[in-house]
Amino acid sequence: MVRVQSEKHKRWNTLHQTLTEKPQDKYYIVTQLATGGELFDRICEKGRFTEKDASATIRQVLEAVDYLHQNDVVHRDLKPENLLYLTKADDSTLVLADFGIAKHLDSPDGVLKTMAGSFGYAAPEVMLKKGHSKPVDMWSLGVITYTLLCGYSPFRSENLTDLIEETKHGRVVFHERYWKDVSKEAKDFIMTLLVPKPENRATSAQSLKNAWIAGKGATDHNLLPEIKAYMTKARLKRGIELVKLANRIEALKMQEDEEEDVPQSGDMPAGAKQAAGEALAHQKEKPLEGGLNVPEDKEVTHKRSLSKLAKGAIFREVVLAKVREMKADEEAQKITSTASFEKEKENK
Repeated sequence: MVRVQSEKHKRWNTLHQTLTEKPQDKYYIVTQLATGGELFDRICEKGRFTEKDASATIRQVLEAVDYLHQNDVVHRDLKPENLLYLTKADDSTLVLADFGIAKHLDSPDGVLKTMAGSFGYAAPEVMLKKGHSKPVDMWSLGVITYTLLCGYSPFRSENLTDLIEETKHGRVVFHERYWKDVSKEAKDFIMTLLVPKPENRATSAQSLKNAWIAGKGATDHNLLPEIKAYMTKARLKRGIELVKLANRIEALKMQEDEEEDVPQSGDMPAGAKQAAGEALAHQKEKPLEGGLNVPEDKEVTHKRSLSKLAKGAIFREVVLAKVREMKADEEAQKITSTASFEKEKENK
């Protein structure tokens, strides 16, 4: 028995020595396996989900965020998709996932400069590139809470410029139709988080002491119909984005195939590039074959300037057309020369 123990210790000492002496170039992180599904998906499977349930759910997320902030870690990508249940059990714990862009601060008051977060959940200071820290997680939590209680986001602009305008002014509206049965305490809690100035935003420690998080004022109003409607829209949007992505990839593939067909310098007759340049200049007056033309008006040209890709595509078409034309001329000249030579031979 003693000999076996000593062998085990020997192997352990060898392994420990290897790990401590040899520089590591690979690290393996083992995390919990969460098989219970995403927050909103699980809610949709329930027969009922009340404001009280929402309060308890947000409290769990808040406790996780508070633990991170106590250890000077900023998650930076809080959103419903990153809130997972550990198991399928009804009483399963909710956990925070996806730390791909999380950052450990150098100090409790450290500031981060890089852009991070997801569209619709990112705090205004992130989008304005002013530098950010722990308060960005509290903003995202405010967006999640709002969405959980009514089934839609507080900020619904589809483009970045309008979204920045919405968030930097803190334009939060509680529409009567969807919020009439939600408690004042819930709305007050949200408004402590969706504050444009990060220094005025509630911290995780302060939020844990909030009355609504403690369950006070939360009603038995069933939120499930609104959440199901939100999930239907979200899935539709994801589907549309996937189709757009697939079309974009296909377009890029087609573009690569076209670029492979562009003649190399050895295939081009002398003067082809110059001729193409002249053809492009002439294009202001005459449309290209196929109906594509450049506007003559300078102001319109300035406003609707072609992208590099479009210009490249036009140049390619012009060059290819000119190459074909010049090669055809060369072939015609060869045929003419051959015919003349044969005729001279016959005359002789």
